[in-house]
Amino acid sequence: MASRSPSPPPDVGATSEVTTGRGGAGGLPPPDGAGQPRGARPLLTVASLAVALAAADTYVVVLALTDMMAGAGLGIESLQKGTPIISGFLLGYIAVLPLIGRLADLVSRRKILLACLMVFVVGSLITGIAVELPVMIGGRFLQGLGGGGLVPATLAIVADLWPPGRRGMPLGIVGAVQELGSVLGPMLGAGILLVSDWRGIFWVNAILGMVFALGVWVIRPDAPAGAGDVGVRPVTSARSQVLTAMAWLSALVAAVAGSLALIAPESLTSSVAYGEPFVPFGESSSRVWTPVGLVAIVALVLLVALTVRRWLPTLLLADVLGAIFVAIMLGSLVLTFSSADPAKEVLGPWGLWLLPLGALALIAFLVRQRTAVNPLIQRGVVRGRVVPALVVSLLVGAAIVAIVVDVPLLARLTEGTSETAAAIVLVQFLVAVPVGAVLGGLLLKRLGPGVVAAPGLAVTAAALWGMSGWTRGALDEPGLSSVLLVLAGFGIGLAIAPVNDAALADSTHSTHGTVSSLVVVARMVGMVVGLALLTAVGLRRFQEEVAKLADPTDSEAMLDAAVVQVQTVFAGAALAALAAAVIAIWLGWHRVRHMTPS
Repeated sequence: MASRSPSPPPDVGATSEVTTGRGGAGGLPPPDGAGQPRGARPLLTVASLAVALAAADTYVVVLALTDMMAGAGLGIESLQKGTPIISGFLLGYIAVLPLIGRLADLVSRRKILLACLMVFVVGSLITGIAVELPVMIGGRFLQGLGGGGLVPATLAIVADLWPPGRRGMPLGIVGAVQELGSVLGPMLGAGILLVSDWRGIFWVNAILGMVFALGVWVIRPDAPAGAGDVGVRPVTSARSQVLTAMAWLSALVAAVAGSLALIAPESLTSSVAYGEPFVPFGESSSRVWTPVGLVAIVALVLLVALTVRRWLPTLLLADVLGAIFVAIMLGSLVLTFSSADPAKEVLGPWGLWLLPLGALALIAFLVRQRTAVNPLIQRGVVRGRVVPALVVSLLVGAAIVAIVVDVPLLARLTEGTSETAAAIVLVQFLVAVPVGAVLGGLLLKRLGPGVVAAPGLAVTAAALWGMSGWTRGALDEPGLSSVLLVLAGFGIGLAIAPVNDAALADSTHSTHGTVSSLVVVARMVGMVVGLALLTAVGLRRFQEEVAKLADPTDSEAMLDAAVVQVQTVFAGAALAALAAAVIAIWLGWHRVRHMTPS
């Protein structure tokens, strides 16, 4: 039975007894007035590096995509089929964020970090050995699933281990490494490709993921006297020990059989004595649908059956049904807009089917929120400064995606500019974001969140408005264009830590995970929907300009019309940044005060 006391709900199991202490939610106790518990900074370091690795994985495959397609037996003419390799990661990253944020409020934050890292490692290994596109996409989805969960868990750990008034710098660090990871992703992929093939990217991911998991497992911040982990203490009995042993055996069989099925060693597949288990059933050519693959599937089903009584009560307490509705809603948005070509269309090919499905899922989620005893987003969580923080994060996401997509697009409209050169132009913006994030965290020691975020976003709005006047060849003049890109990135970076700080300050220890996940989701939704809306307006302006042309076959005039589209997107992003700057005032003009929790 779930505890109905005011303390956070425990991680319950069928054969467990609940233990509680005076610690903060998730087993990480709130610090006293003196500062952080010993071990807080090392844990933040490891968790931040893991966040950077996950962020880098979003774009780490950009340069290796054609090689990955070849590894799945597809040629360059089928390159469009490879887009789910990227969108699958993004789908996993965003779709389950609310659920993972809620779980981080019910069980130990460190356990959530460990679980997410292990899912990330498994996804990396599956992707690294895949020779079929569905398996490759599934591995990338697991990578995104684990990588996305690292962000809210890390932000919640910061809120647990740093008191209000002292969270600015750690929050700035988390925001900085997340942005820096996006910058370093393509570079990391390119560096690995110099010494290895595309599979080496995922072996490195798996190794680093295991190293970070070991670090999280070893580093245990000190707890004040009397504090304990809010969770379960398994009751040791002969039956439970047997079930545990069977579960471990099932996991081992699933790992070995699954690895053999996916790798399909030639020494075994070509053997007369040992090759039969690797022969696909019927007309199938999949390595998964083979006798050895079937063994792995059966072992996984058995593992779930043996462990379901341990984790199902916690998932039900976290409102897994509401989380499914949210996942469908967010997944519909991601797949609709991420599959579209921003330069040509707003909706992807599945948009007419997915958007109604997402709308139905939204309605179902809202009904579930009103009727569930323990809804996914606890009642009273979205209040105070959490509301402006979510709106600002949404608008900032729209501004970011406009720059990330349309700066390279404008660069390519200039004759002789390669994709590599266009990416180098964008790096100026991407590098400025983490610099601003760190400085924004430092400023929170003396200034209020609104004082830091609002001027920063106003600078971004001014820079974007200046960019809306760019013409073809503007990026060939490195002086003014570089200044505007750096200012835009620096202003966005300044707002990252204040937004998180204000939202966490108006939430409790038992809701830090949920609030952190909502801030991240708002930003991701802003990127996805903002790109669609801004592109829709830009395409309309483009079509108006084309309609005015006396000679539609004039290539130079068509390029100028495309520049008008880009200018429109930048202008729309400037308005979004300006609105974010105004709303950021409600984040608070006074510094978040240091408080000692009772």
